[in-house]
Amino acid sequence: MKLPHPFVQLPLLFDADRLAAEIDALGEGPWMPHPQGFAGNSMLPLVAVAGDPANESFAGTMLPTPHLARCPYLQQAIAALGVVVGRTRLMRLSGHAEVTRHADQGYYWADRVRVHVPIVTQPTVRFECEDQHVNMAAGECWIFDTWRQHRVLNDDTRSRIHLVVDTVGGDPFWALVEAGRRHDGQPLGPSWQPRLVAPLSVSTPALPLESSNVPVVMSPWELEARLRFLHAEAVPHPALPAFEARAERLVRQWRMAWAQWGDQAAGWPAYRALMDGFVRDAQTMLGLAVLRNELGMVSALVSLVQKVAVTGRAPASAPAAAPRPVAAAAAATMSAWGAPMANVRWGMPANVAPARAAVRPGPGPQAPVSDPVFDRPVFIVSSPRSGSTMLFEAMASAPGVYTIGGESHALIESVPALNPASRGFDSNCLRADLATPDVAGPLRQRFLAALRDRDGRPASSGRLRMLEKTPKNSLRVDFLARVFPESLFIYLYRDPREVLGSMIDAWNSGRFRTYPQLPGWTGPPWSLLLVPGWRELAGKPLADIVASQWESTTRLLLDDLQALPAERRCSVRYDQLVADPQGELTRLCARVGLGWDRRVEGALPLARYTLTQPRAEKWRQHEAEIGPRLAQLQATAERAATFAADPS
Repeated sequence: MKLPHPFVQLPLLFDADRLAAEIDALGEGPWMPHPQGFAGNSMLPLVAVAGDPANESFAGTMLPTPHLARCPYLQQAIAALGVVVGRTRLMRLSGHAEVTRHADQGYYWADRVRVHVPIVTQPTVRFECEDQHVNMAAGECWIFDTWRQHRVLNDDTRSRIHLVVDTVGGDPFWALVEAGRRHDGQPLGPSWQPRLVAPLSVSTPALPLESSNVPVVMSPWELEARLRFLHAEAVPHPALPAFEARAERLVRQWRMAWAQWGDQAAGWPAYRALMDGFVRDAQTMLGLAVLRNELGMVSALVSLVQKVAVTGRAPASAPAAAPRPVAAAAAATMSAWGAPMANVRWGMPANVAPARAAVRPGPGPQAPVSDPVFDRPVFIVSSPRSGSTMLFEAMASAPGVYTIGGESHALIESVPALNPASRGFDSNCLRADLATPDVAGPLRQRFLAALRDRDGRPASSGRLRMLEKTPKNSLRVDFLARVFPESLFIYLYRDPREVLGSMIDAWNSGRFRTYPQLPGWTGPPWSLLLVPGWRELAGKPLADIVASQWESTTRLLLDDLQALPAERRCSVRYDQLVADPQGELTRLCARVGLGWDRRVEGALPLARYTLTQPRAEKWRQHEAEIGPRLAQLQATAERAATFAADPS
């Protein structure tokens, strides 16, 4: 829900220790992986459709799950909010995990505020919303503007658990909001007077629960309100007047259809045809138009309007509705990645800073312009713990380069078809056959919306140079090469002994747990990327696990890289990068057609994921574990060294 302030603290305090004790009593069994498989995120459903913890839908009667029935104080805490209760969960964020930057654009959240009650937390957990941030202390009660860009960082080894209630509110609730205070401590009412909601010995009255939440057919009045909201939220764009006129026409047509059919099934095919035609026109008109919260306007239109405009099933005798258009504006630029979208002039973004020094971009690999959005995006690929973050953070300072600011685990895996859960957690491998327009389009749009240049400015228009680094992408080269038809790949090679030692440290640190509740895994919480055949590693020593991770990743990565044309790939050695960062960065940027206007004096800064100070031969602290495994890795290790020996 869009709110006047990024954060509001409500004048309620809860006994966090009592709430935590109830949660502890539930055990680990009810906890489930996050529906999108976000690394380090898990949940425990308390209120869900039909009371079914496994039901993640938003449409239907909300009922308490059996877990909530076992937690009387949790029930009392929810009742104290004075709300009609929608979907409600406990949300857990493991140590050193994050909820990546995003804005909630789904229909369900447009009219629902999200209430957070921190139960288990630490002072270093930071909740960011737009340009503000807070630490929500245990037992407090907060709401925030989910329409703005937001993220959560847990910079601690311990987990964070929040009670999260989605609700349209209620009179008592909005009275609490009016008596709340902003993130800076400024009261919204005459004074700030929080009250403690102590545990009661009496039973909790029945909670008022949602039973109506998603329309069978959106009414013309709601449709008009949604479209006006999107228009008002749009960043100025030359096509907005045409979009407004087209939206008014749709509302008139919708009103006429409503008068004839209301939400009866006989009218569903007509409604769908009207909506699909409108979205197709909007894609052509708006192209890469964005909203003030940085979401793509067409993507938000699909999520907020099209997906719920008609939710009923057409009768068997009705003609099949036309396929719904791709959800992302970027996909409208593709016809087998084909012609540029009409009504858009492509050029370099107006806000890209020019090169500041003498080193000018080299020509880089050239290809016919087939991608009107992403100009030769660069992907750094390597096995985990090879130093790719250090290389990425250095290259991200090149002029004209755009990045999402970190790794793209959540951004990619939030596309349902790309989430490992949708494929039975087989692995993080993605092949080109998954890069269908309805998958590639939303993915491209998500990247586009998150990109920032080295000065923190968002992308505007034109063809952009994107730099991306995520270790899992080493298992996705085939897929990424299809999604981004001009993509270039930099292979970073590091001595396998050093990598294996660092991977062992990463597992032992607990900071790189990507799938802490991996179904079917009985070993330590799964860390780093998920390789094919991981189930066969159950019960094996950690050194065997990391050796298999390194070998599978490197072998599959080299297979994919060598299948690409030579002009789309190059390599760099970690030891040479460390020894001569200025020379290697200059060479690499020229190779991929980027400029370089910085002077690196001395060593490159330590990367954000560095565990301990690098030193020569550090891997030898694990030599007894690594040594016996080197023979089985020899063939792949020699292949990697040979590939890296040719830096072109």
